Amino acid sequence: MNHANLKKRTIMRHPGLAAILVAVALAANARPPTTSSDIDRIVHSMSLDEKVGQMTQLDISMLLVPGANTIAFDTNRMREAIVEYGIGSIFNPGLGHPMPLKEWHYLIRTVQGMATTETPHKIPILYGIDSIHGASFMEGGTLYPQGMALAATCDPPLVQACAHVSAMETRAAGVRWTFAPVLGVARQPLWPRFPETLGEDPYLASVLGAAEVRGFQGRNLAAPTAVAACMKHYMGYSFPFNGHDRTLALIPDYYLREYFLPPFAAAVRAGVATVMINSGEVNGVPVHASHYLLTDVLRHELGFRGVAVSDWHDVIRLHTWHHVAATPEDAVGMAVKAGLDMSMVPDDYSFPTLLKKAVEDGKIPESRIDESVRRILTLKMELGLFKDPYPEAAAVKNFARPEYRKVALRAAEEAMTLLKNEGNFLPLKKDDKVLVAGPTANTLFSLNGCWSYTWQGTNAEWYPPGEPTVVQAIRKEIGATNVVYDEGVDFEGMDISTANAVADAKNADVVVLCLGENSYAETPGDINDLDLPAGQQALAMDLYATGKPVVLVLLEGRGRIIRKIVPDARAILMGYWPGSQGAQAIAHVLFGDFDPSGKLPFTYNRYQNNFLTYDRDYTDGRPEAPDDTPQFEFGTGLSYTTFAYSNLKLTSPVLKGTGKLQVSVDVSNTGKREGMETVELFTHEFYASIAPPLKRLRAFKKIDLQPGQTRTVHFTLTARDLAFVNAQSQLATETGDFEVEIGNLEQTFRYEE
Repeated sequence: MNHANLKKRTIMRHPGLAAILVAVALAANARPPTTSSDIDRIVHSMSLDEKVGQMTQLDISMLLVPGANTIAFDTNRMREAIVEYGIGSIFNPGLGHPMPLKEWHYLIRTVQGMATTETPHKIPILYGIDSIHGASFMEGGTLYPQGMALAATCDPPLVQACAHVSAMETRAAGVRWTFAPVLGVARQPLWPRFPETLGEDPYLASVLGAAEVRGFQGRNLAAPTAVAACMKHYMGYSFPFNGHDRTLALIPDYYLREYFLPPFAAAVRAGVATVMINSGEVNGVPVHASHYLLTDVLRHELGFRGVAVSDWHDVIRLHTWHHVAATPEDAVGMAVKAGLDMSMVPDDYSFPTLLKKAVEDGKIPESRIDESVRRILTLKMELGLFKDPYPEAAAVKNFARPEYRKVALRAAEEAMTLLKNEGNFLPLKKDDKVLVAGPTANTLFSLNGCWSYTWQGTNAEWYPPGEPTVVQAIRKEIGATNVVYDEGVDFEGMDISTANAVADAKNADVVVLCLGENSYAETPGDINDLDLPAGQQALAMDLYATGKPVVLVLLEGRGRIIRKIVPDARAILMGYWPGSQGAQAIAHVLFGDFDPSGKLPFTYNRYQNNFLTYDRDYTDGRPEAPDDTPQFEFGTGLSYTTFAYSNLKLTSPVLKGTGKLQVSVDVSNTGKREGMETVELFTHEFYASIAPPLKRLRAFKKIDLQPGQTRTVHFTLTARDLAFVNAQSQLATETGDFEVEIGNLEQTFRYEE
């Protein structure tokens, strides 16, 4: 944290706000709603202006002195937003940096004070924030691994714990809504939001996404430890045809339902409160305009009852970007008719103005508006905002507790994925002389990634003091005198100190070469070339040429192509974007303090133009095309101990109808140290009406085994677990022969209806 900047951000109070700041309760004659009937009563008594206001979300900058980068409220602008337009929600990108709790509390008390004293129905504001991997806009908030790294842990309770702490720290600021989790299934490695997802497999993303929802929301949204979760971005966003952000996805309906719908369905079953809509198009139809996806599928099929919010500017973009609406008014009407409840406008009053006109012109029935307002007010009631919209003392006590860093460290350690370990080269010895080199070795950006105190995560001034980089963590691990650091090249591969790195390597026992990506988010992260920059690869080749053993540490949001530098690396550790404790986790794994247990949650491709997934079908897995294999398969992850699988058993050779098939396998730790193993159950159907994939993940369990210990792991399969979406877009389980695969073991069985 730059304390000089903190002085510049002194809170600016306006004298006209004094009356608002002392208003800490609702009007005396206003009884907080507690039932759906109470919400109906409020909706029926609201004016049309109030209703369309509730459906509007503005950036906080609309309430501030123009150009301010502090909480400098402009009373007139604030009153225009909250009283005149009656906006229902505010969110935070306009400030672009984190704030201490004191400033957050001032902000929340101010806006809630005006909303609950000067508006006709005293309706509180719903404040939203992007707590994507921790309370990233709260100064001192704990940052956890990004979604892809969490997916590598294969540890639902740990993922839930990370989300729960994120919820507590977010609520401590007075904010009760987070725009997370990201549930797009990562099947396009160029896509810049790849690192925010929970991997390429719909089952893995479903299990871990539901765990995040439970962690954020708990059992009671009104509790001071809970925030409303927002599953996003519904849906198909993660599979853009050209790999760029917010662009066209071409996804057949059966494929959309098979791979992209399940995580959202799981989140709905977990009780998720809100959904954010995909900014792009699916098969030429902008999702914000798709009644099929937003109403027929989301509401009627999945049974979602919560609030649907747009992403940034996405309603007006139906007119300005997608060109499916001839006028801005048509764009508003199209989105609301499709199923939108709230528009993230975010910086003007076009949405409520145009929506009111559309209702008055008879283009949208007011009953449709009532439907959305009822959902929004119900959410506010469930969050306890009507009862007490201000920061809660019980919530504030939950901020920045020491144990949170331990949770973040554990998550980062479990995420570490050992992709190669030639001759058991790792772990390193703590008396080794180590050269640490590479562009990701001495930066916090490549540890934390996007949504880290700022949107892009690349503003060093906002990172708290004391968080180590990789080279700093290694120095702490083995002593500063044993470590030499040379950057070598920058992120783009431009030569900085390659000659120095080569010279220093000659005096080292081992080189730890940290390669990868700088932080990015959304469109600024668009790339046209998935290869790791040539200069980074050249640095690796130069260091290989010294004859000293090189360990690659990859800190990247997506799998950049590295096939030319894989063969000569003695070991490769995939670190992803592991969060604030990621450097310590890397040091702990490299030097043997922690046994790596991460499993690669996506297929790491070998070639630029041959994107594969683990569940590819026979046409992508033919034996006559051996060079088509990925660099590293989904599920790859080595350990410093060894595991053996035996006694794979099925309770019957036939699974009939609605019956259950019990599957068991013995897993033994045959090595010399304790280790964790993720036991994965895959199935494969030999023949089906749609070309079947080579295998599909159907279940997994993570276990901890002592040396010499054996544990029997049990799974249950039903017809539902074997189902797929057929050519008619229907979920079906067809009669036929199947194979169960666990570890290196296989068993066949038959399913009969």
